[in-house]
Amino acid sequence: MFQTYEEALQWIHGRLRLGIKPGLTRMHIMMEKLGFPEKKIKTIHIGGTNGKGSTVTYLRSILESAGLTVGTFTSPYIEQFNERISMNGVPIADEEIIKLANILFPIVEEMDKEELGGPTEFEIITAMSFYYFANVQTPDIVLYEVGLGGRFDSTNIINPLLSIITSIGLDHTAILGETYGEIAFEKAGIIKENTPIIAAVKQEEAKDVIVRRAQEENAPYYLLGKHFALENYQSNVDGESFTFKTAATKLTNLQIGMLGQHQVENASLAVMAALLLKEKLCLSEDHIQKGLLHARWTGRLDVLSKHPYVLVDGAHNQEGIEALVEVLESRYKEKKKSILFAALFDKKTDNMIGQLDKAAADITFTSFDFPRAATGEALYIESHHPNKSFTNDWKKAITDKLEAMNENEMLVITGSLYFLSNVLAFFKEQNLGEK
Repeated sequence: MFQTYEEALQWIHGRLRLGIKPGLTRMHIMMEKLGFPEKKIKTIHIGGTNGKGSTVTYLRSILESAGLTVGTFTSPYIEQFNERISMNGVPIADEEIIKLANILFPIVEEMDKEELGGPTEFEIITAMSFYYFANVQTPDIVLYEVGLGGRFDSTNIINPLLSIITSIGLDHTAILGETYGEIAFEKAGIIKENTPIIAAVKQEEAKDVIVRRAQEENAPYYLLGKHFALENYQSNVDGESFTFKTAATKLTNLQIGMLGQHQVENASLAVMAALLLKEKLCLSEDHIQKGLLHARWTGRLDVLSKHPYVLVDGAHNQEGIEALVEVLESRYKEKKKSILFAALFDKKTDNMIGQLDKAAADITFTSFDFPRAATGEALYIESHHPNKSFTNDWKKAITDKLEAMNENEMLVITGSLYFLSNVLAFFKEQNLGEK
């Protein structure tokens, strides 16, 4: 049994050796041994390729504005592992991680001896969250973010009040499929019988898959652009504003503090969810207004410093990079952009780098301490930028750039969320930049 936080974390992360093992059988076995905690909590399920974390954040903020206690289960973490299981945005304590690991340890040991094999790291963390929200802290509602795909994701044993699919993109194609339709099929696996589904999917191929699945499950469905829409979108100095409209409702001058039109779309999903849950959870239009305005999500188009200007964004796939570049071109047209990029080697990075090449005045590629991190040199080779470089020392690259920058320049740090986790910790440790 574990005495320290480090021991518990080492055991949990040690399960990474098992990789990804699709299927829900191991989750059902753990839930039975834990007394079916997933059945004791009210949940909302959020899947999709991009925008899951932001949508969770908007919805959590709206619910908190109504005075509700809100649990969240998200991945990956940005600054500390404990973030993955949080209450009202506050990560659970180290002591609680130890307690949960000790509860799961004998169950996992027993399962390891069976033919099916024991659970993966993500399955264990998911099981810990179910137990925690059912038996340790009991929030009014829990927002569960899908880890990968949907149909076989370990979170997909819940029966939520409603489900959300944010977007469909060509990510994790080796696991989820090569086409938008195939990936949509996996994402649509979270749609449950008679349970409302909200989606912001753009591709007709993917949209058809989701609608067909919803009809098969007799699930009411609400699509962005058809059942609810955005109007009067404007970029402001510190965020965005828009009007939200359905056939029955119009909410004007909604404000968000996160940057980009894609964030307005994510916010609209949270607004639609809040309206559907309005009676059940006693939500008002004022709660929606205040919740959107106060929502913040670390590492997503996040301004770390204004003097010099530093923007970080966890754009780790093609769609994420496209959204980042759109913001850079529309909001920061006058600034000279230096980009620092790191990625995982199992990502398709050539198109991502091609997009960044167009936006950058200069671009630097690097690596970081992570088993799946691509080398800076490998990323450098894929770039065609005339002013490109690579380095193994990303910390020095950042500090050198900060010292040399002037007011018409900005540093954009992007790529893997695991890389951003390191960058954010470095900025905090070194107290770099100023707001």
